[in-house]
Amino acid sequence: MSAPVRIACSADGVAGCAAVLRPPHTAADPELSRIVAGTIEDVRLRGDGALVDHARQFGAPGFAASQIRVTDAELSAARAQLPDDLVAAIEAAAAQVRAFAAAVRPDDRTVALAPGQRIRMRSVPVAAAGCYVPGGRAAYPSSLVMAVVPAQVAGVERIAVASPPGPDGRPASVIVGTAALLGINEVYAVGGAAAIAALAYGTDAIAPVSVITGPGSSWVQEAKRQVSGVVGIDGFAGPSEVMIVADTTADPLAIALDLLAQAEHGVDSVAALASDDADFIDAVAAALAAEAPPIGAVTLVDTPDLDVAVALAEAFAPEHLEICTADADVRADRIRQAGAVFIGPNCATAYGDYVAGSNHVLPTGGAARFASALGPSTYLRRMSIVDMSDAAAAALTPHLERLAEAEGFTLHARSAAARIRKIGETR
Repeated sequence: MSAPVRIACSADGVAGCAAVLRPPHTAADPELSRIVAGTIEDVRLRGDGALVDHARQFGAPGFAASQIRVTDAELSAARAQLPDDLVAAIEAAAAQVRAFAAAVRPDDRTVALAPGQRIRMRSVPVAAAGCYVPGGRAAYPSSLVMAVVPAQVAGVERIAVASPPGPDGRPASVIVGTAALLGINEVYAVGGAAAIAALAYGTDAIAPVSVITGPGSSWVQEAKRQVSGVVGIDGFAGPSEVMIVADTTADPLAIALDLLAQAEHGVDSVAALASDDADFIDAVAAALAAEAPPIGAVTLVDTPDLDVAVALAEAFAPEHLEICTADADVRADRIRQAGAVFIGPNCATAYGDYVAGSNHVLPTGGAARFASALGPSTYLRRMSIVDMSDAAAAALTPHLERLAEAEGFTLHARSAAARIRKIGETR
């Protein structure tokens, strides 16, 4: 294990320490952007043929167009092959995510305003959603649960899952089986930027969707960036990250394992601890050394007090924030910039990754300053239905006319005035 980096952070050095933890944002690599743009254009123009060539180029040499869609028989077979204990775990995770998503799904609301008009705000599910599930070095059924279940709760009628094919031309069996377990029957063996392009623009085999969600490689994220506007996206998933604020009430071994668990995501993951107690940080460092698995970078931050530690967390805006202090609930109420916050002695981020019920598709790279977790709202549109009563039209038309006059839109004024004349004629 590479030794953790240890730094000190003062009250006036919070911004600098946050920059140490996360280098400043840089634009996408121009060469990567160029290649992704070419892939998207190829899929847009050649459709399934481009998907076949892409699959053959990236690990599925015998791939054929007939293999793009996973068959119902394959879905059933993969579902049957899931071990019973894994089925139970997937169902437990899905049940928690479903219950929470149902509780936070926005309700329709109708507002009656003083002049007499009524405005109904509807939350309308998109027609179709595409859920991308990475392949590569591992398969992630939990990511499929996190993407699909909120879409189901939102009421999306068509949910398409895309996941890269392996050497045999099929997505990982556990992904296919999990899709079947969740009631999804539209699964495609496509990956990378080509999959995002296919979901956005459609091919003969894959109908286009309205929203694309899910994590993935830098190629996938760049493809999502380039098709954004053609479709909606959930955001850009960068390297995973955790920030832990802890005092001496926390267990040093548990905190060390939380840091290691985050680093387990990859060498580019960010795992940081901030505490006001040097002896506690020493104990965490000793626990890290004792565990000694191969991990990425871990940063230990000495702060003069816990207020500075919390301020550092706010400046960093982490994907995951653990607050392991005696007053964790009070401190959590002060947090405005984090993807998800875990509090108290049982606050392992791992619960959120799998079974707590919150979603693990979260803003990274500081996007927690403005973005939110994936949830039912990701798959919903807000749409107003406006009903103007005669009284409201009469009361508000003079104001409309004055505003339209100021902006040079005389026909706007006339369109409202026509209603007032009609109201007068019927009285």
